Amino acid sequence: MVYAARMAITEKPVRQSVTLPARVARRVRALAKNGKTSTNRVLVELIETGIESKESEKSKFFELADQLSATSDPVERKRIKKTLARMTFGE
Repeated sequence: MVYAARMAITEKPVRQSVTLPARVARRVRALAKNGKTSTNRVLVELIETGIESKESEKSKFFELADQLSATSDPVERKRIKKTLARMTFGE
C-alpha cells in the first residue's frame, strides 16, 4: 500500500519509572477508568497539560514585565507589580 501523504513521524517513547503518592495514583486510575483509557495515557496528558501551563505562565510573566517597562502610568505600574509579585510569590 502506498500513501500519497507522508506519515507523521512520532517520537520514540522513553520508559520512565515514577513513584506516585497513593492518593494521586487512585485519582489517575479513576480518571483512566472514567475515560476508558490507560493510566499511562492519563499520566502523559496530565504531564503535557502541566508543561503547557508552565510555559503559558512564563510567557504571561514576560509579557507583564514588558508592559511594566513600557508604561509610565504609576497606577498601571503598581497593578502590574502586584500581579508579578502574586505570580512569583503566590498570594
